[in-house]
Amino acid sequence: MAIDFLLLISRQGKVRLAKYYVPYTRKEKARTEREVVSKVLARPRKMCNFIEYRDRRIIYKRYASLYFITCVSCDDNELITLEKIHHFVEVLDRYFGSVCELDI
Repeated sequence: MAIDFLLLISRQGKVRLAKYYVPYTRKEKARTEREVVSKVLARPRKMCNFIEYRDRRIIYKRYASLYFITCVSCDDNELITLEKIHHFVEVLDRYFGSVCELDI
C-alpha cells in the first residue's frame, strides 16, 4: 500500500502542496500535476472519487475549498486510501485548529 504522490489543490487548480514518494523528474511532475488536476476538476461532485490514471489509480476527496489527491497502485484498497486522506485532514485540523487553504 504505497502512495506515489499526494497533492493538495484549490478549486481553481492551484497546487498548494505536492509530496512525491516515488522519484519523478521535474518535467514528469509538472505534466502529471497538470493532467491529474484537470481530470479531478472536470468531474462533477456527485461522481465517485476514483479515477483510473495510466496504470495507477487516483483517489481524491474534497474538503471545503481543497482537494486532497493521492495516486496509488490499482491493487490498493480505495476505501483505506480515503480513510488515510480523512485521517490526514483530522490531524491537520486538530494540530492547527480550524484549517483553511491559506494555512497550507
